[in-house]
Amino acid sequence: MSANIDKIAWLYLLDGRILGARSKGKDMYYLPGGKREPGESDLETLKREVKEELSVQILPGTAEHFGTFEAKAHGKSEGTIVTMSCYTGEFEGELKPASEIEEVVWLTYKDRERVSAVSQKIFDHLYVNKKLSD
Repeated sequence: MSANIDKIAWLYLLDGRILGARSKGKDMYYLPGGKREPGESDLETLKREVKEELSVQILPGTAEHFGTFEAKAHGKSEGTIVTMSCYTGEFEGELKPASEIEEVVWLTYKDRERVSAVSQKIFDHLYVNKKLSD
């Protein structure tokens, strides 16, 4: 039986790099964001997850849908797919790890193997469109 994990991610790009995060005890990096809670919209999930993980607030009216990507879910049973709706947006506050986040890093295309399959698809898209550096 296949399952689908519905996630929302924040793509924050700066000087050809993308913001990534690593949870405590994990070795893979991921894009900030997470699963929606019952009844939440994409934007409500985005704002809540980014605040919980990185201590910053997405500024109202700046979030824009970038794209939706699907791939096999990392570390889940065979047939589990993650669907990641990605948004860009400006923020206020100081980026710093919070909650379960141990490390916040800037990643480039050379870090592609250090992220999940769905994030690799996003990296590929960004790289081909010259938004992510080598």
